[in-house]
Amino acid sequence: MEPLASQLVVAPGDSPVWAHPAGKAKGPTLSPLYRTAPEAALTDPALHRLLALLDALRAGRSRERALAAKLMESELSPSGQESADARE
Repeated sequence: MEPLASQLVVAPGDSPVWAHPAGKAKGPTLSPLYRTAPEAALTDPALHRLLALLDALRAGRSRERALAAKLMESELSPSGQESADARE
């Protein structure tokens, strides 16, 4: 499951989605950063997670942005380094 979605309670159909012919999710359309990003995300789950977090940072409400920033830092940090770096 996508890390942000697992920590938020959102009504069905309220989560933003990328328009894609093979997409099954419904919700408000959010333009991807690049036109081929949805296709690339379908083949790479790690990329999909990062793009979803980035979309939350650029289009989410305050709570979603704060949570996405924390999760993005965790995704991009080597294991165990995020807490050591935060103290420096």
